[in-house]
Amino acid sequence: MSDTARIERDIEAARTRLEGTVNELAYRAQPKVIAQRQAQGLKLKLDEATHTPEGDLRMERIGAVVAAAVALVVVAGLIRRRRRR
Repeated sequence: MSDTARIERDIEAARTRLEGTVNELAYRAQPKVIAQRQAQGLKLKLDEATHTPEGDLRMERIGAVVAAAVALVVVAGLIRRRRRR
């Protein structure tokens, strides 16, 4: 086989690899795909924060979040009530 044919084959193989890379980057850069990755990441973090490695709920953390939410509602109610006066 001649050097020219080998070089042409190498160039074609490089083009094919490059095309695959460009297509993958274009796919990953789509806003919908980025949003899906972020949602999956958030879901994973939430799951890790609310469950033990064995899969049981971490009631102390869930209780703390619920207590904080209740406190926010109470504070918002008090602020609203104070503004009405």
